[in-house]
Amino acid sequence: MFQNLPDISPAPAKALFAAANGAVRAIPPSFPLDATVAVNPFLGQTGEDLAHAGARLARVGGVRVTQERDAYADMVERGEIIEADLLAALEECAHPAKPASLAALTVALYQPAPVPSAASTVADLAARATGIDWPAIIARCIGLWAAGYFDRGLALWTPAPGATAFTAWREWATHDLTPELAGLSGFCRHVAASPDTPERALLRAASNLGLDGAAAGTAFHRLLIDLGGWAQHARWLLWQAELAGNSDGTVTDLLAVRLIWEEALLAHVPEVKAEWEAVVADHARPVEPDADMVIDSILQQAAERAHQRRLAALLPGIQPRAEAARPRLQAAFCIDVRSEPFRRALESLDPGIATLGFAGFFGLPVAHKCTASDLIEARLPVLLSPRVHSHSCTAPHKDTKQRIAARAVRAFGRFRQAAVSSFAFVEAAGPFYGAKLLRDALGLGRTDSPDAAPVLTPGLSAADKVATAATVLKAMSLTRGHGRLVLLLGHGANVTNNPHESAYHCGACGGHKGDVSARLLAALLNDAEARAGLADHGIDLPADTLFLAGLHDTVTDNVTLYNDAPRRSHDADIAKARDMLDRAARQNRIERAARLPGATGANLAARARNWAEVRPEWGLAGCAAFIAAPRAVTAQSDLKGRAFLHSYDWQDDAGFGTLELILTAPVVVASWISLQYYGSAVAPTLFGGGDKLIHNVTSGIGVVEGNGGRLRAGLPWQAVHDGEGLAHAPLRLSVMVEAPEQAIADILDRHPGVKALFDNGWLSLFTLDQGRVKSRWRPGAGWDSNGVARAA
Repeated sequence: MFQNLPDISPAPAKALFAAANGAVRAIPPSFPLDATVAVNPFLGQTGEDLAHAGARLARVGGVRVTQERDAYADMVERGEIIEADLLAALEECAHPAKPASLAALTVALYQPAPVPSAASTVADLAARATGIDWPAIIARCIGLWAAGYFDRGLALWTPAPGATAFTAWREWATHDLTPELAGLSGFCRHVAASPDTPERALLRAASNLGLDGAAAGTAFHRLLIDLGGWAQHARWLLWQAELAGNSDGTVTDLLAVRLIWEEALLAHVPEVKAEWEAVVADHARPVEPDADMVIDSILQQAAERAHQRRLAALLPGIQPRAEAARPRLQAAFCIDVRSEPFRRALESLDPGIATLGFAGFFGLPVAHKCTASDLIEARLPVLLSPRVHSHSCTAPHKDTKQRIAARAVRAFGRFRQAAVSSFAFVEAAGPFYGAKLLRDALGLGRTDSPDAAPVLTPGLSAADKVATAATVLKAMSLTRGHGRLVLLLGHGANVTNNPHESAYHCGACGGHKGDVSARLLAALLNDAEARAGLADHGIDLPADTLFLAGLHDTVTDNVTLYNDAPRRSHDADIAKARDMLDRAARQNRIERAARLPGATGANLAARARNWAEVRPEWGLAGCAAFIAAPRAVTAQSDLKGRAFLHSYDWQDDAGFGTLELILTAPVVVASWISLQYYGSAVAPTLFGGGDKLIHNVTSGIGVVEGNGGRLRAGLPWQAVHDGEGLAHAPLRLSVMVEAPEQAIADILDRHPGVKALFDNGWLSLFTLDQGRVKSRWRPGAGWDSNGVARAA
């Protein structure tokens, strides 16, 4: 990450650079608004358990990583958490600071925990000494510069285009008089005299601040936390670069910028030096959880065990049944938790309907270009890199017309916003523009028509078609028993005036809708060349089976079907499927509306068009479990839209390659989603997106609250809270897999990063046998089948 290192004493420099790298890795990436995906906010802390992560984040962020004690006490009073849950969590805890007995834990349950306080920065100390709000001034100055520097097309101009972040900021800061007007005299000269590389600037500032390798780790982390979403966006730039085999130093540049501010303030307010030295001494101490943090982690574990116990009770086991007839209709949904109630509703209409779950990119790691666009959209999980490309530009004349129209819209928008012409626009067009505002406010605006059918570019060879089709069908556990009509249903969200719209789309499609992936796979599986070779892979696909793509709108529950290659022979099947989908949608709307404040089954579509609606749907709020098993395991259970359901039959998985893919990709992505909702619920000031009512989109990458300052990453408060209480129960994900224990253990041994998620408690892992919980993974001890009923 560091390049052109200065020629200085290597030992202290190496320790400081290691501390900086560690602090950078402790920051989660934040994806831009056009392709927002859930990110585990604890990504940098997965190598430690919840109590240690809590101690670290209390020091650098001043937050707790669990709920308040009274929330757990309420669960106990309501009977949700029982004594067995508390006892099991207490026994599993290995911290020496844990309560000595269940009675001691119960006493602590009714005692409020101390409120965490972040370690002070020099800016905090200077603010108390001078009465000037230096943290707010820093946030505003850096935020104003960063909004222009990181802009992705919203600004009319950007400062120092092409320069590194550190170089661009130095140029900006030497001309920004805001700090001087606030009282920090000589700041412009201080910046101009600072070293011209971030590495040298970091070393000089660390020296002047008295930071050595021991103290620098959490001190640097504290300063990056102080930058909020700007640091997380820079971390995303590093993430993207490393995914492509490169590197990026932007986040280190921001750390150097923040250190220069600290250095300047310490020189300007020397009376805080003694207090700062005490803070540095605290940073040098190892991060260790205190007794209260250990207690809170035990209570969180007890809450999760309580949920696991209830979930296990919902899985009655697979009941013997007669050989199933050929399905009248099969429908493959994304594993997204919002598909679970829709699948239940659809299956309830006819016993001949079978559904299955698979990651919404349908196994195709595609980089896609829509019609009239040069923007490449990575429609795949962010853990993967695209391996195939596609586009929807199948009609050149249409593409040209749309490009001209798009340029006209952009030119009109620039005219509307420019410094001089905006006044003329208001004078000339203001009264007429009111009609558009009224039309949009009433939800009467035009709706976008579906894009042309996507095609792979270049196309696949016959052998590649067969291999890809076979791989996907095996991963979907869809190698036999096909119906005449098989629906491949991606999902997306139809919302209005919502900067976080992409967060409601498909996470497996990189924050985009799932229509492209579904249409590409349907075309592939209908392709004669692909089908001709499937028998050689042990896949029996009837000649009369038609694959049909669709898109489930998770706000309205309407399903769009894409009949890209019509077969007259299946018109009746498609019409019947259309009727079933409409009936299931009506049924599901009634169930979903009961959870949404002010919603009815009839007004969900209107909520999608309402500019002022802050909760068009709940997204993935409530997610708490991931189940990889045949549908028969969960078909009789009402899981309340809280479980990711991945179809998997281990007996058809020779070599357990599909199981390895599930544990290392969909499970990890689901854990990111679960932990983002968890973090946004328990630590909204650090990991949440703030209040939707005062959001302003900044730079096209995120939002700020009000008119500037720190970029807010994470979910808005309205996405996890209904106005009276949490709508999302903060629980870490419980993963249940129907597969042999040894096969799972072998996969975890090959993937230590995934194993750490289970060993450190960020995920819980269970095996199923014939649909019932068989064993639980115990960190450091392997499988435990004793007392499963109590533990699960």
